[in-house]
Amino acid sequence: MNINLAVIPGDGIGPEVTGEALNIIKAVAGRFSHNITFTEVMAGGAAIDLYGEPLPQETLDICKKSDSVVLGAVGGWQWDNLLGDKRPERALLGLRSGLGLYANLRPAVLHPALAAACPLREDIARKGIDIMVVRELTGGMYFGGRGRERIDMVEAAWDTELYSEEEVRRIAIRAFDTAMLRGKRVTNVDKANVLESSRLWREVVLSVAKDYPRVSLNHMYIDNASMQLVRDPSQFDVIVTTNMFGDILSDEASQITGSIGMLPSASLGASGFGMYEPIHGSAPDIAGRDLANPIAAILSAAMMFRYSFGLTEEADAIETAVTKTLEAGYRTADIYSDGMKRVGTKEMGALIQKEAAGVEQ
Repeated sequence: MNINLAVIPGDGIGPEVTGEALNIIKAVAGRFSHNITFTEVMAGGAAIDLYGEPLPQETLDICKKSDSVVLGAVGGWQWDNLLGDKRPERALLGLRSGLGLYANLRPAVLHPALAAACPLREDIARKGIDIMVVRELTGGMYFGGRGRERIDMVEAAWDTELYSEEEVRRIAIRAFDTAMLRGKRVTNVDKANVLESSRLWREVVLSVAKDYPRVSLNHMYIDNASMQLVRDPSQFDVIVTTNMFGDILSDEASQITGSIGMLPSASLGASGFGMYEPIHGSAPDIAGRDLANPIAAILSAAMMFRYSFGLTEEADAIETAVTKTLEAGYRTADIYSDGMKRVGTKEMGALIQKEAAGVEQ
């Protein structure tokens, strides 16, 4: 198979973790006889420094022509004083909208080898955690109307939560389709007791549910859902929710599975095209120190093989390599515990690469 990938290393630890993910992609491509071409482009703070804008048109054009996009992380304290539409994070919104990536899949899995890293009580962790957060990605408050002005002689600002019926319908369909491949349970998270947009959201989800009689559906308000995630995460299978709520819940889910450095994500459009990235940020405080956990970026590569290219063996090879490396006791700083073997970004990547390539350790 010939695959053309656009690569956006980004800022902070982005280039470090992306580099390890690309090594694993190359190893798996060699093992399964695929030809992969990488085209590096810029976005985020690195693009601001070079071009004066977070998302150059050339970057977007190259991404559109690729088969999928591999993204590191964007942002950092260096650009905190910029206006909102000039900040590195605007590159993410521009990529999502420009590439038509409306569905964000964020799996949260507690690996048995990392049970000790789970901050929840032992009896809760023992039940296991295997959740898929399906987050709407191109609507809601992050893309609604916004503004600032002086009202009654004081500064005021607003952001608008806006969803159309079609936006909700397509993300609900994605969630129910995902549940059919898993435990056939969907939890819809909204704030329908307060927000009009959530009332429409719930109405549409209920409508879509009629086409999936084998999937059970329940509803939770966002405040209750955030509480239930730490009280009993085993009750969740697939969570479907809005852009903002999904952003918050998936980060919470990352922490109860041990570390935000463990969680990958896939941003998908109507076709198989996708953008794959770890959910963590750029972590500029540890950038360049060989401390970052590359596993989230590596597992994002596994999601790419699975969701964009339908290559399940390749995806399984990467996921199995991660599991075996963790079972062998190797840990980066964020997931380290007494008695384990502490390694840096590069060594963790190299260990997983050998496993994924089928090389004897």
